[in-house]
Amino acid sequence: MSLSVGQEAPDFTLKNSEGEVVSLSDFRGKKVVLVFFPFAFTGICTAELCAIRDNADNFIDDETVVVSISCDSSPTLKNFKEQENFSHILLSDFWPHGEVARAYGVFLEERGMATRGTFVIDREGVIQWLVINEPGSARNTADYRDALAKIG
Repeated sequence: MSLSVGQEAPDFTLKNSEGEVVSLSDFRGKKVVLVFFPFAFTGICTAELCAIRDNADNFIDDETVVVSISCDSSPTLKNFKEQENFSHILLSDFWPHGEVARAYGVFLEERGMATRGTFVIDREGVIQWLVINEPGSARNTADYRDALAKIG
């Protein structure tokens, strides 16, 4: 299944890096940058999430939240978050394995992981921008900033 701009973002409930339950609908009324990534502690994934960390002023505020999702377990994401000093939310799509990534059309069945998909979602839960890259192709965080600015 592939999603497109103008569609409602599928709601989901996952555990964060602390093991707490988080749903996309928890963020209604805020803009959401939903960032799927293959695996914690890998080169491109770490660089992409560090770019978000290092440019947090461009993404995270009272009206905007960044949520990153991988198929790693919550304890793995906790270690990753602590090691890299991430301030944004990391969610585990570990079990049922890749269920949310499948709902967003970014799960690679043959590899058991999410590819690099980013969805910018407006305050009403509608997808306003998206990009899907192959696992070896990094995304540009400036694109997220530009997409958020268009939502206003």
